[in-house]
Amino acid sequence: MFCNQNFIDEQVNVIMKIKKEASAGTATKNDALITISPRDGEGIEVELKSIVKVQFGDQLIAAAKGMAQEMGVTSALIKIEDKGALDYVIRARVEAAVLRAQGGADE
Repeated sequence: MFCNQNFIDEQVNVIMKIKKEASAGTATKNDALITISPRDGEGIEVELKSIVKVQFGDQLIAAAKGMAQEMGVTSALIKIEDKGALDYVIRARVEAAVLRAQGGADE
């Protein structure tokens, strides 16, 4: 669980606000470049460019959105430029991008 001062209930749910645009990963084979940015309004929007979009697009979007939600993100635009990354790579890149967008990880 990520630590933050903005607790919204007794179950220690955390809200992470995306403060600035941030990226993680690379646009090379078997990796993905993830860019997360603030979004007006609620919800997480995912834009996917992928060489395997037809076969695995829904899974990649679910992995990215799921990781952001687990981290407490409620509003963001996530852009994925995928070159064949597995879902755990997508999740790790989203995690790094969210932390960078918070100012909490090295860029």
